[in-house]
Amino acid sequence: MLRGGIEALTEAGYSSVGLDTILKRESIPKGSFYYYFDSKEAFGQELIESYNRFFKNKLSKHLLSRPSSGLEGFHNFVADAISGIEKYQFQRGCLVGNLGQELNTLPPSFRVQLADVFKQWCDLLAHYLRQEQAYGHISQSLNCHQYSELFWIGWEGAVLHCKLQKDSAPIQSFADYFVSTLTE
Repeated sequence: MLRGGIEALTEAGYSSVGLDTILKRESIPKGSFYYYFDSKEAFGQELIESYNRFFKNKLSKHLLSRPSSGLEGFHNFVADAISGIEKYQFQRGCLVGNLGQELNTLPPSFRVQLADVFKQWCDLLAHYLRQEQAYGHISQSLNCHQYSELFWIGWEGAVLHCKLQKDSAPIQSFADYFVSTLTE
């Protein structure tokens, strides 16, 4: 049920996907849904948390591995993201970014939860950048937390443009630009 919900929301969004659509897609009776969730909002909150766990694991796999060269983990993350968006023919994006774009139509509880997810991702990337500083791979003068925040702001825009253009070039362009700012 969670996997199907994440797939549906990364393709179409929370406001445009009815609960019946997700349940039918996954062949789940409505009564079974209400056994686990009180409402579509509670389901959405669990989808955000589930996606966050998945994405943080993916991010950690790349960023927290011992590098053999400068920014290797970052480059591997970008390559993995490009592979994923191409695999689904630019139909799926980032669940958190998608929900952020429809924030005004979402339950108020989602705002706090989404902000916390971005903070967690920011903290992971900032930690990685501090490690890269310690290895001497990036400028020692960078404010790693600030650069991490800027990365996620730009990243979500790049993912959106990939979907619009049906091309992974925006992610690669943004990633290349971001890396170029780390050594100045």
